[in-house]
This record gives sequence, structure tokens and C-alpha cells, in this order.
Amino acid sequence: MADKYPKVVVVGAGAAGMMAAGQAAEAGAEVVVLEKMRRAGLKLAITGKGRCNLTNSAALADFIGHFGSNGRFLRQAFNVWFSDDLVDFFSAHGLELTRERGGRIFPAAGKAQQVVELLRRWLLAAGAEIHYRSAVERIVVEENRVVAVVSNGQHIRTDAVIVACGGSSYSATGSDGAGCALAAAVGHRIVPLRPALVPLVTTGAAAAQLCGLNLRNIAAALFVDGKKAAAEFGELVFNEDGVTGPVVLTMSGVAVDALAEGKQVELRLDLKPALDDKKLDARLQRDFRRRHAEELESILRGLMVREMVPVCLQQADLPGDCCGHSITVAQRKRLRHWLKNFVLPVSGHRPMDEAIVTAGGVDLKQVNPRSMESRLVSGLYFAGEVLDLQADTGGYNLQAAFSTGYLAGRSAAAIQEPVTDS
Repeated sequence: MADKYPKVVVVGAGAAGMMAAGQAAEAGAEVVVLEKMRRAGLKLAITGKGRCNLTNSAALADFIGHFGSNGRFLRQAFNVWFSDDLVDFFSAHGLELTRERGGRIFPAAGKAQQVVELLRRWLLAAGAEIHYRSAVERIVVEENRVVAVVSNGQHIRTDAVIVACGGSSYSATGSDGAGCALAAAVGHRIVPLRPALVPLVTTGAAAAQLCGLNLRNIAAALFVDGKKAAAEFGELVFNEDGVTGPVVLTMSGVAVDALAEGKQVELRLDLKPALDDKKLDARLQRDFRRRHAEELESILRGLMVREMVPVCLQQADLPGDCCGHSITVAQRKRLRHWLKNFVLPVSGHRPMDEAIVTAGGVDLKQVNPRSMESRLVSGLYFAGEVLDLQADTGGYNLQAAFSTGYLAGRSAAAIQEPVTDS
């Protein structure tokens, strides 16, 4: 008697893996999820600081643009299942959602664990199984077709394998690069893995002096070998050895690659982006006239948060005890320049485990974007962060995980027509 439906093994119970498993099961496949950790969705449960930015309401072209040059690979998956479909899916399964600034869509309760539990219950109700503490050691290929996987020393026969076990960031959650190793072992090229959306390390004392300070509404630009390579507007946070926050994380991929090539990297902050040089100079002259008897250190507190004043005085070489009426034209020029060009030399980045996502992964040229199936091995599919896809913050990466998971699950379940009993 032959099996009526294909058997699908999903490697990894994260966002992409659970979506793939549930979709394959709903399409009629016999589905087993092999998860190396003790429970599902460990990384998903901590995304967005535990709030889980599921997707974004941006239009398709804009959405794809956030993935850079590799974004076009996602067009097929997004055409099949996109953000509105994801919103409908979660809404239909009882999860209330809310839309926030920048089109970001979150669970209304702000709890990522709700998303994990919903997906887990859904895929089990669809008939899929999850086996925990079950790492996959090898994918068995015969005549360029998947025939089995080896997990905990046991061979598990299968018609299809969906590798969806993430990249290399947050390895404590199980995302440790194993998926790329499995792909490489069966012949796939791996674009070198490196951190993306990661805090940057800076030289000098400024970061430590400003540790914990959160700056909003600043213009930040990343310079590589003296040329502007990226620019963002928004929020930045200082930590003990560098900087993080949305503007930094978004540009960090450019910095990581430039540093790896031995290039000089600087972050330049415009603390007064609403004022051009002429207007800022007029503002400074007005403040110095009005508060002419006050010391410069006191006057500066009206221009910036208190914590930044000592850094400003030091870097702009200004006397803090000098009164407003004594400030020279040259000193005012240095102050104005610093306010528009606060320079933080970038010397490195935090480790992979602190990156929100992984850059690099399975080479997209070796994956069919219409099905997520390998172009090298029949019956082998990829979904989520294991692919060489990464975007900036805003819900884009999770949507890619869900969409590629959807497509991989549906494609794997359709690898053969149902076979009648014999």
C-alpha cells in the first residue's frame, strides 16, 4: 500500500518553519517538524523586544526595496502571499493586530509569545507533528533527490525537506548556522554569513560618557573612506562601547562589510537637522546675546541634553566657563560644526549573537523563487533567514520568513499527486 500523500520534513520550528509546516499539512502532506531546541519559536518570541513586528503595510515595490538588490527574489513569494494575507491569517485565527508608526504591524497586546502559540496550535491542528530536541545532522540525497534526513542518529524517510532553521544570530535560540551547513553539504553555495542589524562599536570616550542616552530626530550618515555610503533619520542610542538604535541598525550592514574590507568607517550625526548652517548660526548668536552673562556650559543646556555638554565642550575645544559675550567667531564656528557633524569613528560591531538578523546564506541563484525549491536537489526547499535575504527593521524580515515559508510548504506538499491505494 503506497502513502496517499507526500511526507515532508521541516527543519526548524521558527517563523518560516511553522508557517511552512502548517501550510504543507493543510495541503494534505504528512508533516514532521524537527526542532533542535526544547520548544518552538524561541527566536520569534524575542523579536521586536518581545513585541513581534509581524509585517509592514508598505506597498510591494517599497517593501521589496528594503531588501536591497536581492529583494527581487521575493517578488514571486510576495505575489502569492503578502502582508495583507498575513494580516488576514492572524486575524482569522483570533489575533488582534495594531498598526503603528511607519506602517509597522504588531499584535495588539504586544506579546510575541502569542504569535508563537498561535502558530504552534495551528500547525498541530492541521495534522503536523513537532519533535523537539531533534537536530538534523544530515540530508540524504540519492540521484539528486532528497530521500531522508538523519536526526539523532536515525534515518527518517521523506519525499521533501524544508530547511527553515534560521541564520546565525541569537544562537542560544537554535539559530546557529546549521541550516547553511546542511545546504552546503549537499552542494549549495553559501554567501558568507555576517551580522546585520547589529550595534556598532566606536572609538573614543564619547560612547561610554553618553551610555544609555537616547537621541531622537537626528540625521545620521555613514561614511566609508570619506564618502557618504548611507543615511538615516530617527533614533539612536549610546551604549558602553558604541551605538545602536534604528538608524544605526539600518546602516550597520554597510558598516560591517566596509570594515571587513579594511575601509575607514565613520558615523556623523547632525543634531540639528531642522536648521541649516545659516539658521543655526543665527540661533547661536541670538542665544549668546540673550544669555551673555551666563557661562557657555549653561547656555549649551538649551541646545542639547545635559549629558552631551561635556562631550561637546571637549570635542569642539570650547571653554565651559567662558561667558556668552566672550565667545569668539571661531569658537562659535567650531560649535556649529560639531552640532552638525558629531563624528563617531566606527572600529567594529557587536558579535553575531547580538545581530537581529544574519546577512548571507544560501545563494539565491540556486533556489527557484517560484517554489523555494533547490535548483540542485529535487525535493529540497528553503525558507526564512537561511536564505541570503535581509532587510532593515520594520517587519520586513518576518514577512519574508512567513511568505517563503508559505510558498515552500505549499510547494513541498505538491511534489506529487496523491497516490491511490494498491
